[in-house]
Amino acid sequence: MTAAATPATATSARLAELSYFFPAHNEEANLEPLVDEALATLPGLAERFEIIVVDDGSKDATPAIADRLAAAHPDVVRVVHHPTNYGYGAALRSGFRAARYAHVAFTDGDRQFKVADLGRLTVRMAEADRPDVVVGYRIKRADPFVRTAYARVYKLANRVWFGLRVRDVDCACKLFRREALDGVRVASGGAFFSAELLIKLSASGRTVVEVGVPHYPRTAGSQTGAKIGVVWRAVKDFWSLRLRLWSNRGLALRRGEPILSAEDPGTD
Repeated sequence: MTAAATPATATSARLAELSYFFPAHNEEANLEPLVDEALATLPGLAERFEIIVVDDGSKDATPAIADRLAAAHPDVVRVVHHPTNYGYGAALRSGFRAARYAHVAFTDGDRQFKVADLGRLTVRMAEADRPDVVVGYRIKRADPFVRTAYARVYKLANRVWFGLRVRDVDCACKLFRREALDGVRVASGGAFFSAELLIKLSASGRTVVEVGVPHYPRTAGSQTGAKIGVVWRAVKDFWSLRLRLWSNRGLALRRGEPILSAEDPGTD
């Protein structure tokens, strides 16, 4: 695994196809600005793109705003609705399954990452070694102390217990070759989803590299990642995978739901 911090300037980094998605739970204040940002930015990153909003059981105006944006931009904006709040990992799973194009990227719906900074990832993916996955790491985290402290402990735990040498496991700025996700299964539906995905991608021989990206303070909505229920679910999923890997590694790596939809996504 290597790390790089390449500026997003290379014109050769413009992808042929890109599916961009983000989970949104009660993000009514962030949703439209983020979609507008994506609509303005993605033409510079991909010749053909789509934007997928995953509404994870929002109780505010997020579902209505998402549907209105999809109606206004039917060729590029789509919405996946969860009837209730299934959790962060489940929202990411829905985004991956809805994606149709050869490259898949996501950020969060809270606008703590700029869509333009995905260009740093596309530049790295276009380099000669052609990595399967490019994950961002936050150059300077714009989070409260409790989240930063939790992230440091979590990073160390993943390194010690799984050998996952990624400096920012849960950075919500990632880019994947669709083909690298084929056959990969993840059991977690909570905050451990990203770690489990990276652990299983690495175990399957996929190449994972890192690029530094800026991180911005949340200006609207509220964070949920440090809630006790979210943390407890991640801890349970963490140890479930670790114990299963000790018991039967092959079976543990095959456990869970497929990342990609069983249906041929096509490009129509």
